Amino acid sequence: MEEGFEKNEADREEIFSKAVRAGKRTYFFDVKSTKGNDYYLTITESKKRFSDDGKFFYEKHKLFLYKEDFEKFAEGLTEVIAHIKSISPASEGNHPTDIRAAAVAASAAKGNGSFSDVSFEDLDK
Repeated sequence: MEEGFEKNEADREEIFSKAVRAGKRTYFFDVKSTKGNDYYLTITESKKRFSDDGKFFYEKHKLFLYKEDFEKFAEGLTEVIAHIKSISPASEGNHPTDIRAAAVAASAAKGNGSFSDVSFEDLDK
């Protein structure tokens, strides 16, 4: 196994966490640290789903973003969002948004934040 990386991602130290509720989805931005004290970001999309027996569960999709890619990722995301805004018809319910999440993630990766404990089960409340 490569030094600085553990087999189980959940064992890595969380430095900062931010939950963003957006309609039926919640996005978790988690800054974590490797054994070598290098930072990276995980972005998790969580959606509440129901199984055939009527019980609910959370479907999760995770993206790993490493600090050497932050700038290019933020540039690409900003460009795509600007393009979508330019071709989408305006409606009363749409408010202009910006790409603060990338700036927050970059700031958090530098250690400018504190950890907040967020549980998937708390989303029902």
